[in-house]
Amino acid sequence: MILPRYHIAASAIHGAGNGLFLDETVAAGRIITAPDGIEQTFRHADIMASPELSAQFHASARWFEDRYTLSPDWPDECYINHSFTPNGLWHLGFVFALAELPAGSEITVDYRHLLPPGQAEDFVDSVTGETITGLSWQESLASSTRALAELLAAAHR
Repeated sequence: MILPRYHIAASAIHGAGNGLFLDETVAAGRIITAPDGIEQTFRHADIMASPELSAQFHASARWFEDRYTLSPDWPDECYINHSFTPNGLWHLGFVFALAELPAGSEITVDYRHLLPPGQAEDFVDSVTGETITGLSWQESLASSTRALAELLAAAHR
């Protein structure tokens, strides 16, 4: 579920296709997207062992530990693109605004939180040319938790 008003349009990120853009200002620390309608998660090994599920892996996101969702219907949340300097923080399926984001902002997150540990994305970061490689669950959870705590502390000062 996407909470602020938004639209989907051509991304400003080279090679990214479409992106998700805000139609209103969003305050730092506010939730931009929240999980909803998740019927099932799958273990990574189970996805890889199933031809039917592995064919949908391009539409996966890690939610916690070794559990992934598959979204072959491509909901609008899937138009959030990658950046190593994102304006959104992915934390346990929620995306938080990392700063006050004006209307017109394209939402980005660090895809390393969504990928399996050590798995490289099929494309490189368009700004740095660096490979986008999944973080371990522990590294992802620790770094996103720290970032969220800092963000919320700063927003309440």
